Amino acid sequence: MTPAGEILLQTWRNLWAHKLRSLLTMFGISWGIASIVFMIAIGEGFKAGYKNMLYSLGTDLVIMWSGRTSQQAGGQRAGRDIRFNYEDVRAIQQECYLVKQVTCELAGSLPLRSRFNAGVFSTHGITPVYQQIRSMKLAAGRLLSEDDLLEARPVCVIGDQVKRQLFAGRKAIGAQVFIRNVPYTVIGEMVRKDQNNSYNGFDGDKVLVPYSAMARHFPDPRPFIGPGRVDNILFMPASAADHLAAVKQVRAVLGRRHGFNPADEGAVWCWDTVQTAEMVAKIYDSMEVFLGFMAFITLGLGGIGVMNIMLISVAERTREIGVKQAVGATPGRIQFEFFLESIVLTIFSGLGGLVLAWSICAAVSRLPLPTLFAGLPVTAGTALLAFGTLVLVGIGSAIYPARRASLLTPIEALRYE
Repeated sequence: MTPAGEILLQTWRNLWAHKLRSLLTMFGISWGIASIVFMIAIGEGFKAGYKNMLYSLGTDLVIMWSGRTSQQAGGQRAGRDIRFNYEDVRAIQQECYLVKQVTCELAGSLPLRSRFNAGVFSTHGITPVYQQIRSMKLAAGRLLSEDDLLEARPVCVIGDQVKRQLFAGRKAIGAQVFIRNVPYTVIGEMVRKDQNNSYNGFDGDKVLVPYSAMARHFPDPRPFIGPGRVDNILFMPASAADHLAAVKQVRAVLGRRHGFNPADEGAVWCWDTVQTAEMVAKIYDSMEVFLGFMAFITLGLGGIGVMNIMLISVAERTREIGVKQAVGATPGRIQFEFFLESIVLTIFSGLGGLVLAWSICAAVSRLPLPTLFAGLPVTAGTALLAFGTLVLVGIGSAIYPARRASLLTPIEALRYE
């Protein structure tokens, strides 16, 4: 047998001779590694879940509502109401190069009826790109098109809850519904969206129509509003990194068109989902760092347990060390033997903990989970971090006992009782 094989065999015999002690020591290391994987996976799961939740609302979405000025500007008084209109959307398209897509909404709760049932639903006049910005997908039919908008066609796309109430299990595509006695044709059904946040109602309860048709048939009834009014403007920045500059560009255009200071926060209310996502990501990152730190402490305690067991092993095998030195074993061989025993104990227990943690995380991720929690994803980076930490702990816990064993002199070792 080769020297390396002999050392490995001796290591296995030493561990097997103290099975219970070795098993308890391995459990500490295994739990430490599993804790690291669990804690990091929990943080990643919540971050991914929050991204999924935001995706159900829209991708890199900024929503603006008109407000009331709080500063004087252009010779006009403070406290003046700002009212967005459809021309603002066109101006943003033409002048704001940091804006990738822009759309608007004109909404109202309107009565709808089909041949089978009736109800009051949130009806939204939109431009076709709204459906892309808001991550809307079809279960059947088609989405609203540019031709629908240009020709003000009386067509609509309905949410899954609207379809259920108006048609139940019947076919809705091609059917006629009446919105305030105006006939509209259903051209699309939205797929059910797992949505737990919204700024103006869940998408499953909405009816989407071309903005031009909404403005023609159901304009805002309030006085002094004027034609072409919109409730809010939505846009997608060219990139997440440019979202603050894009917001500044849009504010500048709206300020010029409506005569208010772009820095006036009261004139335009803004919900920036990109900024919100960054803030939440920082919170989850902090939580992940804290949980990971606690897991590292657990693993460190496991490493101390390995070191303690190896020191006990050195004390128990002092005479054996003396005999080996007397028959020619060098200090280097003695040191390597105890070093290898510590490494084997640490690596095998760590790998067992890693496999166990991965199995549990995979099982949890397959369960039906809420939108805000995307399971326990274990990435290659997480596994490498855990394994790298394991190696460092193994080496750190092995050096001192192995060094102490190699420094024993043969005479002192043989005299030990």
